[in-house]
Amino acid sequence: MKTYTISELGREFGLSRSTLLYYDRIGVLPASGRTGSGYRTYTERERRRLERVRSFREAGLTLKDIRAVLASGGRPGAKLLERRMREAGENLRGLRNQQRLLAGMLNRIAAGAPPPAVDKKLWVEMLRSAGMDDQAMNRWHTEFERRAPQGHQDFLASLGISEGEIVRIRQWSRKN
Repeated sequence: MKTYTISELGREFGLSRSTLLYYDRIGVLPASGRTGSGYRTYTERERRRLERVRSFREAGLTLKDIRAVLASGGRPGAKLLERRMREAGENLRGLRNQQRLLAGMLNRIAAGAPPPAVDKKLWVEMLRSAGMDDQAMNRWHTEFERRAPQGHQDFLASLGISEGEIVRIRQWSRKN
């Protein structure tokens, strides 16, 4: 029977060793065995399971959801998929709103008009006029913090927000 090392699976699926170790630790992908030296080994069954996990992750399911799906027989329920579809739609709407804002800013720059000084109040007004509600703005901050923490810090500072408020915004952004 063919077995795989953690490195082989990592290379095949483009995942780091630490990710696979984490998957093992939380029960998403437990190793089927160990070598005499204590290294984890995986069978074709675990490789197929990782293939499914990877597919679920690409669809945006959380590891918590994936663990529940795998524990219940491996078929995601319609409610879970519908919820994820709604979330993806909300994310797309938020991204379209951001795209419109950015296009407007670029058009002003291309027209030679000096960009206005943007402070917190103006930024919030622009986001609201683009259709973003509080929930969408919270998601925006959460994504910004997750993807580019230093960029988020710098951007908030550029709006003239106090250091104390920046700390509070970044803290709740990490918790969401």
